[in-house]
Amino acid sequence: MRGVVSPLKDTQFQRGTVRNVRVHVLPTEQFKTFALSVYIGSPLDEETVTPTALIPFVLRRGSKAYPQTKQFRERLDDMYGAGFGFDIYKRGDYQMLQFRMDVIQDEFVSSSRSLLEQAIEFMGGAITEPALEGRTLVRKYIESEKTTLEKRLQAIVNDKVKYAAERCIEEMCSEEPYRLHPLGKLDVLESIEAEPLTARFHELLQSAPMDVYVVGNTNLEQVLPWIDRYFSVQRSAAPSYSLRIEHRNAAQVKEVVERLDVSQGKLNMGLRIPTSYADESYPSALLYNGILGGYPHSKLFTNVREKASLAYYASSRLDGHKGIMTIQSGIEIANYEKAVTIIREQLKAMEEGKISDLELQQTKAMISGHLRELQDSAFEWIAFDFNNRLSGAERTVPKLIEQVEQTTPEQIRNIAQKVQLDTIYFLRDRKGGE
Repeated sequence: MRGVVSPLKDTQFQRGTVRNVRVHVLPTEQFKTFALSVYIGSPLDEETVTPTALIPFVLRRGSKAYPQTKQFRERLDDMYGAGFGFDIYKRGDYQMLQFRMDVIQDEFVSSSRSLLEQAIEFMGGAITEPALEGRTLVRKYIESEKTTLEKRLQAIVNDKVKYAAERCIEEMCSEEPYRLHPLGKLDVLESIEAEPLTARFHELLQSAPMDVYVVGNTNLEQVLPWIDRYFSVQRSAAPSYSLRIEHRNAAQVKEVVERLDVSQGKLNMGLRIPTSYADESYPSALLYNGILGGYPHSKLFTNVREKASLAYYASSRLDGHKGIMTIQSGIEIANYEKAVTIIREQLKAMEEGKISDLELQQTKAMISGHLRELQDSAFEWIAFDFNNRLSGAERTVPKLIEQVEQTTPEQIRNIAQKVQLDTIYFLRDRKGGE
């Protein structure tokens, strides 16, 4: 066990390691609760994406100390209603499992034992010492949670806005791991058995990068021994992330039309943007996305939805860990050609540097305001810092705000001229089709 206080400018995270698990602690009196997060990452892979997604669903059902789900949940109630949950998502070509817990700070309760210690004990047990049935994860939990995950995946298919967004990515990144949904694949789910799922669980614990975060009125010196005691993992290596972004060129625009039983068209576009979170040009990319379609004053919203009345919604989204942007819009099916034309016109306007002072100032204000709001949430602090760890960047919120404020229209235009339209995906009705 080793501890090194290594404060980052403005954020003051203290960092250490326990058996090759990275530990990050932000001492602060700003909040009334402790925030805990554990990140476990794995490269997106056809063979492992679905069982990996199922694992946190099973882990939430019980631990070695509290093997029954009722006991597990009652233990949270005993800790003054502590919260425990998880998220599964993508960061570049990685599948991320994030476990979260919040518990009231020790000074606000009278307890004979630190609530933070109890929370770390609970979280460590839930993640590293799950309820077992012999040598495998509990089969009835696995079968039950397969149904839960199945419903989550079916919900994406049923929500045509989400479905179109995922299909556009799938088509655009058909030869890249990023095509995979972080929740896995429906057609694989039923075949998952207890033994290989348990083996995958142990593989993650032993060989996947793992980061433990604690934010609250504590410090690294206090936290490290508790992580050492309650996270039962033996890791011989110190795995880290290798988030190398392959900026692909879009040779020609791929057009995909899919027909389903829908009454409203879903027009999505995928674009390659040759910058990433760690790059100097990232603030310019943030502004490019914001001006194009990130906010209600953006070009897409104003010109496609408001002026031309062609879309029910129109927006864009940047993935800074992958170097791609997506445009989402809902349109009348008959308006497909018109909508594509007007969206292309907005991309052209960005290339030509047609950005008004008002668009620039409003977007800078929106981005800066959002970044300032991060500092009001412990979990947002954690997410921001983890993005740094993941990408190898050393950003701080104040520095990023400063960079955004100082970005010029010419810098945004430089980004715009490198953006390439890769894929146009259109979800429409079956009329006139097969």
